[in-house]
Amino acid sequence: MRPAHRDYKAATPRPEEWCLIEWPPGEAEPTKFWLSTLPATTSRSALVRHAMLRWRIERDYQELKQEIGLGHYEGRGWRGFHHHATLCIAAYGFLVAERAAIPPSAEPKAPLIQAPAVPNSYRRRGAADPT
Repeated sequence: MRPAHRDYKAATPRPEEWCLIEWPPGEAEPTKFWLSTLPATTSRSALVRHAMLRWRIERDYQELKQEIGLGHYEGRGWRGFHHHATLCIAAYGFLVAERAAIPPSAEPKAPLIQAPAVPNSYRRRGAADPT
């Protein structure tokens, strides 16, 4: 399908897009529609997976606003908002990593990120000379 975006002004029409429609059983008509510009070689399962990813992103954004405090910023400047958003996203990344490492009511797994080994010859900056 080609979406109509004043293509009569263009020399060539826009490229074709996928139209994905969700029509649940028992419904009188379709309930959700998506347009996608993924390549024609994309499988249907990949197309559906990408379309459904939107709901995960919206859920994550809602959680960022409610649990982490992304929506609590009341400053005036871009720099302050950028710092606030950066800290919120870092905190959310930590929370997601912790949830993945320790699922609810399950045995803890090994952490996703391992600290690199420190060689024996390593000496911290400003540390006393061991000799």
